[in-house]
Amino acid sequence: MTAPTDATPATDAAAYDLTSNISPYLDLHMMFPLLEYIDSLISSGSISYNAMDVAQARLELLKPTHMVDYAMDIYREVHGENAQIPQEMEDQKAGVFKKLEELKDGQAAFEELCRNEEARANLVSSNQWNVQSITSNASYGITAETIDNYYKFAKFNFDCGDYQQGRDMIENYLSLFASPPKQRKEDGDDEDDELTGGDDNRNASEEEKTGNPNMYYLTSVDTTLLQVLWGKLSCEILVEDWEEAAVALVAVKTAIESLASSSKLSPLDALHQRTWLLHWSLFVFWNDASGKGLESMVDLFTSEKYLQAITTHAPHLLRYLTAAVLLCKRRAAKKAGNNSNAEGRRLLRDLVKVMKQCEYSDPIVEFVEQLSVKFDFEAAQSQLALCEKVLSTDFFLCKQTELFMEEARVFVFENYCRIHHKIDLTTLGEKLAMDRNRAERWIVDLIRNALLDAKIDSEEGCVVMGTGSTSVYEKVMDRTKELTARSGGLVVNLRSYMNDVKRDKIRKERKAREEAEY
Repeated sequence: MTAPTDATPATDAAAYDLTSNISPYLDLHMMFPLLEYIDSLISSGSISYNAMDVAQARLELLKPTHMVDYAMDIYREVHGENAQIPQEMEDQKAGVFKKLEELKDGQAAFEELCRNEEARANLVSSNQWNVQSITSNASYGITAETIDNYYKFAKFNFDCGDYQQGRDMIENYLSLFASPPKQRKEDGDDEDDELTGGDDNRNASEEEKTGNPNMYYLTSVDTTLLQVLWGKLSCEILVEDWEEAAVALVAVKTAIESLASSSKLSPLDALHQRTWLLHWSLFVFWNDASGKGLESMVDLFTSEKYLQAITTHAPHLLRYLTAAVLLCKRRAAKKAGNNSNAEGRRLLRDLVKVMKQCEYSDPIVEFVEQLSVKFDFEAAQSQLALCEKVLSTDFFLCKQTELFMEEARVFVFENYCRIHHKIDLTTLGEKLAMDRNRAERWIVDLIRNALLDAKIDSEEGCVVMGTGSTSVYEKVMDRTKELTARSGGLVVNLRSYMNDVKRDKIRKERKAREEAEY
């Protein structure tokens, strides 16, 4: 894509476009929704990229995939409707159909077994729904190669753009390595088991064999199964099943940490995996309809290991963390009840710490920094004007533009009144780009919805913020929260200092011996 060079309104939007920063950490198929959104921005004049450059980029992305018909359509879009399709594309299309038939034939026996619900249910109930049991039963005609071809066929379908089929097949494949809890028997059967005395022993045995519930009940995981879990997450994202995508996201995260803790992933590989997961999680968290997605995102992004990935590999993700904190700050504070003030301050305090560690800035980040750190309201207002443009042209944030701007105004209001305590409504309206009456109604709505600790003095025509006094308990908790981390840091520093002293002493002794020898 060619970035614009003239000083137009669209130039600012292009300057803050993160597509090129995010794309190295996404599956190729995930890039198509992003490029389609850029096309819509180009059509509306919101961004001044060249439409042909975007089409050419899409064509390059399609080359490694098996979506040949789609690639041919894009080729005609770039070179004209009457352009002759290159022989290379025709050959690729023929090769795709040939390979598709080969894989289809190679996995047919296992696919047939998966569709036989009765046979499958019997195998599951007898704990024989696994690779070893199925391949050892000659009557099924299934070998390890058959199952391997089944997985390859699932991936091939995915590469052809059939994400739904790919997802269903991956679910079947994963089930071979899973051990879910057994369904409870009917009351009559339980009575029989009690008479025989075998129920307790069997339940204990079943509990031991049950896999990890956070990882589709897989009993163990290796790097191969990790790739399968990545494929499951990719399919859920591309079919836009966000509830299942959230489950798949937890499964991948659990697998990464399990492999890292058992040294099956090197620290560097684990860091790379976490960086990819952070980028893929943007699809899940920003499309979560339950309202808990942003809170989960803040928890993930600020956890130690994933924060390390952000600061070292992906500082641009600070934009999404900042937006998420601002959007869920009041919601989290409201849930905290009596500790609402402390909870809001904690979120912002943690965010400011992350900002100091990341060498990244844009209007969204700068807006929060100007208010929370510098208390420069004029600069914050100028950044807020740019925020709306950045939000509306960001694939992940565009749906939250209106809500973000509302939360941003509340944030400005809270910080301004925290400093001044009492402020004239006319002056406040100017800060919020509203007239006096509209500003007063807006504040009344905030107070009525219990989202703001303030009151309006009608006689003086001003708004007075609540004291927001902090209890002794909150003060003690705030001061001692990081005591363990600080103590650990002191121990590490002291140990490092003692080692330096010891090394220095050894060097001096060695030097003294050498001088004595001469």
